[in-house]
Amino acid sequence: MIKKVAIQGIRGCFHDIAAHRFFHGEDLELVQCNTFEDVFLSMKQDPNTLALVAIENTIAGSLLHNYELLHNSGVTVVGEHKLRIQHSIMCLPEDNWQDITEVNSHPVALMQCRAFLESNPEVKVVEVADTAGAAETIRRKHLRGHAAICHKDAARIYGMKVLHEGIETNKHNFTRFLVLADPSVADTLRDTYKADKASLVFTLPHEEGSLSAILSVLSFYKLNLTKIQSLPIIGQEWQYMFYIDVCFENSRRLYQAIDAITPLTRELKIIGIYCEGEQTL
Repeated sequence: MIKKVAIQGIRGCFHDIAAHRFFHGEDLELVQCNTFEDVFLSMKQDPNTLALVAIENTIAGSLLHNYELLHNSGVTVVGEHKLRIQHSIMCLPEDNWQDITEVNSHPVALMQCRAFLESNPEVKVVEVADTAGAAETIRRKHLRGHAAICHKDAARIYGMKVLHEGIETNKHNFTRFLVLADPSVADTLRDTYKADKASLVFTLPHEEGSLSAILSVLSFYKLNLTKIQSLPIIGQEWQYMFYIDVCFENSRRLYQAIDAITPLTRELKIIGIYCEGEQTL
């Protein structure tokens, strides 16, 4: 059965790579979206459409806007994947490195390859909207002397020649992606018996020690807090939503902890219960 998965970007982008790593061996129909808003809109228009969305990078940090979109969407997390971000530089098959005068890529990718670019100051650096999109544009417009920085898989997809691999400055750069689904289909996509991770969002009364009390309860029930992220509540000055990820060995303890912290919050929502994601190249 073909799975329909919405991503931000086009074939060969890191969202595409992560989707195929997570759904390894399965047939995917990609819904290629220009923005993350479009990704969530695709899910709203078709509840059978899944999505894969970047939520955190080990260098750049959290994608705060995606947390907001997730909270407002009503969809649930059914999985995650952690992808090592490796960049390659590629060009048209008839070009070589000495022919390159301009490099195109997304600004984050260019930043992640700063050392390589600084070692080649004669090459003009130009920001574009998408990593794989840079390769697709060079190929489609036959831009001689141009090179794209993106994942090496884009070279195969767009018929480009890889000049150098692994040009990223930091070799320990990973992005964590969430796999999302409409609640009506979520249970068919996750193994609740193997689940060992949960994502929650809650708001707290503006009182001294309110967050500390939550953390104490989680510790008492032996839940491993792996992520905490605060976002301001629009229109309520100095009030925050807290997003947390916890890992657990015993689901009963998870639900006991949730029951215990619920009276301490103003509002609490379970965003998803799923299996902790694998880490791949």
